Amino acid sequence: MLAPLLAAGAVSACALGYQTMAPTGQWFGRTFTGLPRATKRLALTYDDGPNDPYTWRMMDVLERHGVNATFFLLGRFVQEKPEIARALVAAGHAIGSHTWDHPNLIFASSAETRRQLQLTQQAILDASGVHTTIFRPPFGGRRPASLRIARELGMEPVMWNVTCYDWKAKSADDIAAYAGRQIRGGDVILLHDGEYHRIGVDRSRSVEATDRILSRYRAEGFDFVTIPQMMARPD
Repeated sequence: MLAPLLAAGAVSACALGYQTMAPTGQWFGRTFTGLPRATKRLALTYDDGPNDPYTWRMMDVLERHGVNATFFLLGRFVQEKPEIARALVAAGHAIGSHTWDHPNLIFASSAETRRQLQLTQQAILDASGVHTTIFRPPFGGRRPASLRIARELGMEPVMWNVTCYDWKAKSADDIAAYAGRQIRGGDVILLHDGEYHRIGVDRSRSVEATDRILSRYRAEGFDFVTIPQMMARPD
């Protein structure tokens, strides 16, 4: 009798652990992960910036295609590069919080989670004049308290449903192929313009992959929007 109970407990623990990190998991609270599949709208999102010079290069690609995206920024990098945060807003992109220095919030106390989010909100406000209303947890890691605190601070948690694995892909072709195998419409696409350890990490493959994704899916009739636009008009 004991063995089946232990096995069931282990399965439950694994399922709970998976849900804390799963991009589309909703066990621990509602998060935004996109629109109904086959909707002809897509949202490009970028984590871990601002990152000089690659955020600038990403902005150039987006401008060339006439597209606005959503950038989830790290507070400590905003403090170092406020001019990039200002430029993102001036160009019409949406910006959100990605915490101050990218901790896994599964293991953070409520007090530390609140500190991370408040510091980042203030850094973004000081740099750009924007009081951000969207938040993405680092690594996707969250628990009920993480989501509750974000909402208390006026931010909606945003995840994703298309993972491009650009942090480990060997080429822009690989990144675009990962995207192509998952995009169906109504998707929130995860890419990176930075890397949370330091500013200056090479994201040239992500920049090139963005160009390819935009060229392909705009030609197929998809409309690229920001997360706030997608959330405001779910049709």
